[in-house]
Amino acid sequence: MEFRSPTVAAQQNAAAITYLTKSLRDPAGGRAVVQQLIEELGNATEGYPDWHPILSSPPRDSSQHVSSLQEIKTYKGLDHTIEFVRGFVTCPYSAEAADRLVSAVNSVPNLEARRLAEPLYSDRACPVVVAAWDVELEADGTIRSRDALRWFIALSASEAADARVAETWWNIRTNILGRPHGSRSSLFVNQHTGAHMRKILEAMNESGLFGPIKESSLDMLSQKKRAAIGETLIRTAVTNWDRRAPSFTFELRGETCKASLRDTWEDNEELSVRVEIGDHDLSVSGFYYPAKDKITNIDPQGKRKLAEKFL
Repeated sequence: MEFRSPTVAAQQNAAAITYLTKSLRDPAGGRAVVQQLIEELGNATEGYPDWHPILSSPPRDSSQHVSSLQEIKTYKGLDHTIEFVRGFVTCPYSAEAADRLVSAVNSVPNLEARRLAEPLYSDRACPVVVAAWDVELEADGTIRSRDALRWFIALSASEAADARVAETWWNIRTNILGRPHGSRSSLFVNQHTGAHMRKILEAMNESGLFGPIKESSLDMLSQKKRAAIGETLIRTAVTNWDRRAPSFTFELRGETCKASLRDTWEDNEELSVRVEIGDHDLSVSGFYYPAKDKITNIDPQGKRKLAEKFL
């Protein structure tokens, strides 16, 4: 489904307002506070892209990959947190914990924190607002393109020294776009910025900067195609099973497939099936129901060119 930023933003903001105000004695007053935060910090979100200053500014081990607020020592004491494009609000119950958080954040360049006088989440909570002051927003509410691209490139280059494989866009686009997201845009970056990020990543990958390219996600294929690939492999495995050996191999379209099957409940109602090709080159797992001749499967993982042989 196409990612429609205005619709998604409205849903995220509504959910944030409800979460932060539903338990207050004065929910109307709380809603006004959250609306002010949305104006200041941008739309409510679910998770930051790895390059966002909220994640990249606090000190950390240079080899440590950080993908969430909870992994960062500077933010110790978070409780009941809602994230926005420019920062977040968190609502610890301890005034001491809130003050420690404000002090820790304000010691980090490019970040600022403050206590809120008004309650959020609970009348007993002590809300703290944390913002990345150098994050500027475009008219559409996303981060200014040149800044987002610069931060993305800087983080990618810094991780190259310790990289063992190059991850494809489809494997790590959530880390690059943030959550929620579409195929190349999110509430953090618009389609223009997202498209350039993909081109930059693919150029880095093709250069060999990160090592050999690792393919695993097949999200570039439609759900219908992913289901067809899984069904083809699972159905062929079931057809070739002698109902004795739990593991065996079979040939399909020029590939040697390794299959593992078992009668899940030992009543011939459900067969658990897994099929693998090569060393994680392609894998699929799911269930076959003999009585209905029905297959359900988890999305296959692996290399696109190999997977497409089974369409």
